[in-house]
Amino acid sequence: MDHRTLGRTGRSVSVIGLGTWQLGADWGDVDAAEANAVLDAAVEAGVTFFDTADVYGDGRSESFIGEYLAANPGHGITVATKMGRRMPQLAENYTLANFRAWTDRSRANLKVDTLDLVQLHCPPTEVIDSDAVYDALDTLVADGAIAAYGVSVEETSQALSAIARPGTASVQIILNAFRLKPLDEVLPAAQAAGVGIIARVPLASGLLSGKYTRETTFAADDHRTYNRSGEAFDVGETFSGVPFEKGVEAAHAFADLVPEGATPAQAALAWIAQLDGVSTVIPGARSVAQAQSNAAAGELADLGEDFRAGVTRIYDEYFRESVHPRW
Repeated sequence: MDHRTLGRTGRSVSVIGLGTWQLGADWGDVDAAEANAVLDAAVEAGVTFFDTADVYGDGRSESFIGEYLAANPGHGITVATKMGRRMPQLAENYTLANFRAWTDRSRANLKVDTLDLVQLHCPPTEVIDSDAVYDALDTLVADGAIAAYGVSVEETSQALSAIARPGTASVQIILNAFRLKPLDEVLPAAQAAGVGIIARVPLASGLLSGKYTRETTFAADDHRTYNRSGEAFDVGETFSGVPFEKGVEAAHAFADLVPEGATPAQAALAWIAQLDGVSTVIPGARSVAQAQSNAAAGELADLGEDFRAGVTRIYDEYFRESVHPRW
């Protein structure tokens, strides 16, 4: 699998990583054996980057990863976690004292002295624009609690603000065939600044797998049920903020673009991975087969200009008017 430098971390990571939200919560229950099998399958397939957060299952996802790392010394895996959602998202809560408490908890969960990369977890714009916040993050680096820091964002304007900061190593942002706005300014700005781009929600919560129909339902504890209208968090995190029925229709159009020998999900991941400026893509996986299939997307040949033009055409037809101005 292709590897790229993750921005200012200086670390080489696989272009297809593994998102582990699903190992903690919000996608239905995953037990310890299943989680370990997914992590192992991803690594065996060439994945060297895991993304997690302190609130995924209240630390459950971090703990699964920590157990895996401890059992596999010399693993060569970079782990990015996130912090900032253990308290209300108010600017006054983003303090050095809280940062220390949150990172100490993550270090214990992950069983490491120094966290590879810590990302602010979709904080308010006021936080992303705060000098004091970056001073506190720089202090954590100086203390050795974290090796590098980045920001996970909802909006492209927030990404551009974070990229402008000299200490920002990476920006994580929603980027997929149904969310093209980051291509306009964010990717070029990140490239120019040497900031890594971590692409999340790459399959639009599974829509781009092409497996859903209008009648598809999800478990009650799955965010694709309880957050469909943004009841729990930013609706852009669920199906990329597009209406489910329209997303199903667009996903079928996307599937028609997919070259022989690839699945729609693999093509969707490869399309992102083949963009200039993307460091790694972090699909989730709840099974060994999913982890293996996702990783294989990192080995697909160039999809070509016709494919890329088709992605733009579908976006223009179904989503640009409603999605582009919002995030």
